[in-house]
Amino acid sequence: MADLCRVTARSYLRDGRSPVPTDPRVSAVMSRIRSKHTGPELRVRQALRARGLSGYRLHHAQAPGRPDIAFVGRKVAVFVHGCFWHGCPHCRPRRPATHRAFWNAKLDRNRARDAEKARALRRAGWRVVTLWECKLARGLDREVGKVLRAVRERGG
Repeated sequence: MADLCRVTARSYLRDGRSPVPTDPRVSAVMSRIRSKHTGPELRVRQALRARGLSGYRLHHAQAPGRPDIAFVGRKVAVFVHGCFWHGCPHCRPRRPATHRAFWNAKLDRNRARDAEKARALRRAGWRVVTLWECKLARGLDREVGKVLRAVRERGG
C-alpha cells in the first residue's frame, strides 16, 4: 500500500485548485473518489430496475444541470447526493479541520451549484428529486418511492 501511495502522489499532476496534502495517503484516497456511478447512485439504479422502472438516461447532458438520473420524457430529474460533498441538511457532516478556508469555500460552492441546477431544471419544467446518501442507507425503499411517485405523477 505504501508503494501505491508514493507512486500515486508522485505521478499525480496538481492543477493548483486544491491544497497539496501533507500525507501522500490522503492524495491516494482522494484520487479514488468518483463523481459518477457512485455506490449510492448504483444502489438507486438497481432499486429502480428491481421495481420495473427503466428508460432513464444517466448524466443526461441535454437536461439543465446534468442530473444523475433523468426520465427525459417525464421530465423528472434525480440527483443522488453524497452527504459530505453536498452538505446534507439531515446529517450535517463535519467539515475538515485542515485547510479550512479551502474546504469551506469548496463545499459552499457545491451547495450553491446544486441549488442553481435545481432552479434551472424547475424553470425548464422538470420535477427535481434529491436523494441523500444518509437517507438511502436508512431506507432505500422509501427514498426510491419518491422517484416512483414523481414519475407516476408525470404520466408514468
